Amino acid sequence: MAKDAGKISFDSDAFLANEGRGRTLCRFRAKEVIYSQGDFADAVYFIHQGNVKIIVTSRNGKEAVLALLGEDHFFGERCLLARTERPATACSMSETVIMRIEKDQMIRVLKAEPEFAEYFMAHLLNRIGRVEEDLVDHLFNSSEKRLARVLLLLGTTGEEGRSEPIAIKVSQETLAEMVGTTRSRISFFMNRFRKLGYIEYRGKLKVYRSLMSVISRD
Repeated sequence: MAKDAGKISFDSDAFLANEGRGRTLCRFRAKEVIYSQGDFADAVYFIHQGNVKIIVTSRNGKEAVLALLGEDHFFGERCLLARTERPATACSMSETVIMRIEKDQMIRVLKAEPEFAEYFMAHLLNRIGRVEEDLVDHLFNSSEKRLARVLLLLGTTGEEGRSEPIAIKVSQETLAEMVGTTRSRISFFMNRFRKLGYIEYRGKLKVYRSLMSVISRD
């Protein structure tokens, strides 16, 4: 893309990586609350390292996991809307490094830098697509297929028979909340997947592409 003469190209990576006006690099230990449901929403966050869990709590105290997010993900972006309260709680699942970008600064950069705005828009579109896929998954698929999809989304899969371990320990309780079933059902399916060679589960989780056969099954 052609640049205006004399204009310095905006560096999105540097903006997200380095502290500066309206930007603070924050570090969290495992299981620390980053913000709570109902808090005043005044910043967007970008994950550099670690994992973050987004949780919503009903009025009667029931909790549900909305998402597990990893490196290079934004969250808290709903502060850019008119509403000022956080709709969910965000907490770290491991040692986590996050860039906190104040709302006013984020809006300023989105307006001034088209390339960054395009980058952020791609993130929002991917998030919307993920939400739609989750809804279809819950409406039409069995809990076994939903678990397989969650594991494939969490795992980094490569060629057939190869995978990278997830960098966090995902509890069966968390998986049950994401899938919408009981822990005992998750345990049953995890044992089945392990016996079939679809996953390895020894402290850290390895997910193989062969698990796709569960999703594609009629």
